[in-house]
Amino acid sequence: MPAPEMNPRYDPAEVEPRVAQLWIGAGIGHPEPVGAAIENYSIAIPPPNVTGVLHMGHALNNAIQDTLIRRARQRGQRAKWILGTDHAGIATQTQVEKELVGLGTSREEVGREQFVARVWAWRERYGGRIIEQIKRLGSTADFADERFTLDPAYAQAVLEVFVALYEKGYIYRDRYMVNWDPGSLSAISDLEVEEREVTDTLYYIDYPLDSGSGAITVATVRPETMLADVAIAVHPDDERYQRLIGESATLPISGRRLKIISDPYVKPDFGTGALKITPGHDPNDFEIGARHGLAQLSVIGEDGRMEGEAVPERFLGLSAADAQAAIVNELDALGLLARREPYTHTVPFSQRSGSRIEPLISLQWFMRMDELARPAIDVVRSGRVRFHPDRWAKVYLDWMENIRPWCISRQLWWGHQLPVYYHEDGRVHVATTPPDGPGWMRDPDVLDTWFSSALWPFAALGWPARTPELAAFYPTDVLSTARDIIFLWVARMIMMGIEFTGEIPFCDVYVHSIIQAPDRRRMSKSLGTGIDPLDLIDGGPRPPVFATAPGADPGEFPAYGADAVRWGLLAMSSGQDVPFNEDKVAQGHGLANKLWNASRLVLGRVGPAVRAQASPVAPEDHWILERLDQAISDVHGAIDDFDFSRAALTLYDFIYAQLCDWYLELVKPRLYGGDDATAGNLLHVLTQTLMLAHPLIPFVTEEIYAHLPGADGLLAARAGFAPAYAVDAAAAAETERLIAAVQAVRAWRDAAGVRPAVVLKARLQAAGYAATASQLARLGRLELVADGGAADVTATIPIPGGAVDLLASDGFDAEAAARRREDKRRALDAEIARCETKLANPGFVGKAPAAVVDAERAKLAALRAELEAL
Repeated sequence: MPAPEMNPRYDPAEVEPRVAQLWIGAGIGHPEPVGAAIENYSIAIPPPNVTGVLHMGHALNNAIQDTLIRRARQRGQRAKWILGTDHAGIATQTQVEKELVGLGTSREEVGREQFVARVWAWRERYGGRIIEQIKRLGSTADFADERFTLDPAYAQAVLEVFVALYEKGYIYRDRYMVNWDPGSLSAISDLEVEEREVTDTLYYIDYPLDSGSGAITVATVRPETMLADVAIAVHPDDERYQRLIGESATLPISGRRLKIISDPYVKPDFGTGALKITPGHDPNDFEIGARHGLAQLSVIGEDGRMEGEAVPERFLGLSAADAQAAIVNELDALGLLARREPYTHTVPFSQRSGSRIEPLISLQWFMRMDELARPAIDVVRSGRVRFHPDRWAKVYLDWMENIRPWCISRQLWWGHQLPVYYHEDGRVHVATTPPDGPGWMRDPDVLDTWFSSALWPFAALGWPARTPELAAFYPTDVLSTARDIIFLWVARMIMMGIEFTGEIPFCDVYVHSIIQAPDRRRMSKSLGTGIDPLDLIDGGPRPPVFATAPGADPGEFPAYGADAVRWGLLAMSSGQDVPFNEDKVAQGHGLANKLWNASRLVLGRVGPAVRAQASPVAPEDHWILERLDQAISDVHGAIDDFDFSRAALTLYDFIYAQLCDWYLELVKPRLYGGDDATAGNLLHVLTQTLMLAHPLIPFVTEEIYAHLPGADGLLAARAGFAPAYAVDAAAAAETERLIAAVQAVRAWRDAAGVRPAVVLKARLQAAGYAATASQLARLGRLELVADGGAADVTATIPIPGGAVDLLASDGFDAEAAARRREDKRRALDAEIARCETKLANPGFVGKAPAAVVDAERAKLAALRAELEAL
C-alpha cells in the first residue's frame, strides 16, 4: 500500500501529539527485562518533584537523556529510561498546608492521619502534571513502569536501608547544632542552605567587668541571642586582652557572670576582637563551647520565639526580631550600647522555604558519612565513575574528602517516617516492623527526601528483591544532571549504590549547562525571566525579560514545536552556563521544515517500487555517501563525548549545507528524469539521514519515515545503520572541487551585481571538471564555450585547478561590474578597519560583555573571509 502523500507544510501541533501516542502505544520505552546490564542500556531520570512543572532545565536534561536513549535503541540495545517522581517532602507538605490555611484550618487541627490522606489526594490531582509535560517533549521514558518514592515497595527499601545503616553504627541520634528552618519548622541539611548577602546592624555592647575596672565591648548582629551567652572569648595572642583572660564580666540585662576565655578561632580584627560565646545559637560558638566544656543555653524555640529559663519574663513569646528591638532599647537605656554601624555579610537561608536559618541545638537523627565516602572517592579517582566535563570530579572529590555527618531527620508528616520506636521505659526499637506489646510510640519525624532519592537507581528497579528489571538494567549507564545536586544526590547515590548493591550506580555523570535568562540572570517566574518550555512548543507569552523597553509588551513566542525546542536547547548547551537564545530554537524550527520540504521533493519523485540502496552513478553520489558516513561518525562521536552542541550543529550543517543546498541541487536533473538508481541512492541517503537526526529531532523524522516507500514499523524502533559504502574517493573529491568552483562563481556574481537570470558566457580554463563541467555551468549560470580570444576576456575567476574566464556577453556590463566590486572592496576595507580599531581598544575588550566581544571578533573574521573571496 503506497504511503500517504506528505502535507505541503509541516505542522508540529498536529504531528507531535499523534506520534507521541504511537510511541507509547507501541511500548517503545518499555523494554523486556532480559539480558545483563552490560549488554543493555539504562538511564535513571532525576525524579522531578511531584509538585513540579516543566522548566528549561527539565527540557534540556530530558532532551539530553532522550537523545542518549534513542541512540542506544538504534544500536540494537534494550534501552530503559527509568521514570518516576519524588515525593518532595517539604515542597509537597507546604502546598497542602497552604490549602488548609485557605480552608481556615491547619495540619495540627486535622491531625497526622487526615493530613497525610489529604497529601495523597493532592498528589493524585496534580502529581502527574510534569509527566504529561515530559511526554510533550517527545521523551520515550518507560511510562508503563512509572515509580514514586513513596510507593509501598520503594518505601520498604528505604526502611531496610535505614535499619541496615543503623545496625552498622552509621545512623545515630544526638543533640547537635542543626540548620533550623522556621519556614518549614524542620531541621534541614547543610546542602539545603544557601548563603545570601544581607546588611544588618552591628551592635557594640559593653559587658561590665566584675573587677569594676570598666567593661569589655563585644560586637554582634544578634543581640537577642546574648541572653544565651556563656562566655566571652578573645584571641590568646591579642595583647589588648591578655590581662583579662581568666577574669569575668557581667551579662547585661540577665546579670549572669561570664568567664573571659582565650580561643584561637577569635578574629582580632573583627569588631573589637572580643567575641560573645553562645553555643546554643551559633555553629562556631558551639565548637568553641565544646572545646572549653561550656554550657549550652537556648533562648529561641523552634517556632522562632523567645523561650526558656534564661529569658526574662518580659521577653518570653516575642519573635526574635521583636526581642532584638526590645533588648537594644534596654541596652540603650542602660548606657551599655556603645555604638552601632551597618554590616554587610553572608547569612544562611533555607532553599526550601526561603526563611533565614536559625542555628539551634536539637535532638535529631544523624548519619556518619566517612566510611561510606571512602569507596565513593575511590571509584572516581580510579576512573570507574567519570564526570563530564571532568572539572566536576575535583569539585566532587573536594567535598567528599571533607564530608560531615548528615542530619537525616525532618520534622514533617509527609515522607518516609523513621522506623524507630520508643518505649515509655526508655527502650529504643529500630526495625522495619513495629515491636510487639504496649507502651511503644513511633518517632514522628520523617527522613530527608534526599535519603530516599539516594536509592533511586536500584530501588526504582525493585531492590531489595532480585527482580528481572534489576538484573537487566542495573548498574545504569549515564546520569545527566545539573551541578547544584552533585552533593545532594549524585554523591549519595554513588555511596548508597556501592554500599547496598556492591556496584557503582552509573559509569558516566554528565553535568549539563544551566540555561539562564537572555540577560544572564537566573530563570525565575517571579523575576520575570522564567520561560515555560510549553510556551515555546505551543506558542505562548514571552516573559517580561524579552521586552525591548521597560513596560513594553514582550509579545508571544511562535509555536516552534518540540523538535525545535529540543534541538535549540542541545545547540545552546555546553560545559558552561549559557543564556537562552531564541534564535537557536528558531534555527531548530527551520531545520525541521527544511528536512520536511527536502523529503517532499525526493518522495514526490520516487516511485512506490523504489527501495533505498546505495547506488552511486555520478561523482556527486559518491560525494554525498562520503559526507553522510562522515556526518554519522561525527554526530555519534560528539554524543559519545557528551558534546551535544557539536552533535546538533554538525547534523544541521549536513542537512542544510550538504544534503539540501548541494546534493539535491546537483541531482535534480537526474531525479526529475526518472532515474531509478538515482532515486534509490537518494532514498538511501534520506533514510540514513532520518536515522541520524531521529535522536535529536524525533517527531519530524518519525513522520517523514512513515512516508518512505516500503517503510515498516516505527523509526523509533529501527536498529542499525546501513554499512558505509566504499565510495570512489576521486569522484567525491571531484564534487568537492565543483562545489568550491560554483561558490567562487556565485560570490563573483554577487559582488559584481549580476542579476540571477543573466547567463554569462565563459571559458573553463581548469583541470578536473571532465564529469562536472555541465553542473558548473548550470549552477553558476554560465554558458561554457570552447573558443573566444584573449581579447574577449572581461574578468577571471580563480577556481580549484585553474580559472573561469568570463567573456563579453550581451546584457552584461563588465565595467559596471568592476566598479561595483571595487566599491564593495572599499566598503569591506573600511568595516574591517573599524572592527580592528574597536578590538584594539583595551577599554572595549576589558569592559564589554564577553559575548559582545566574541561577536565582534566573529564579525571581523567573516568580513576578512568575504574580502578574500572577493
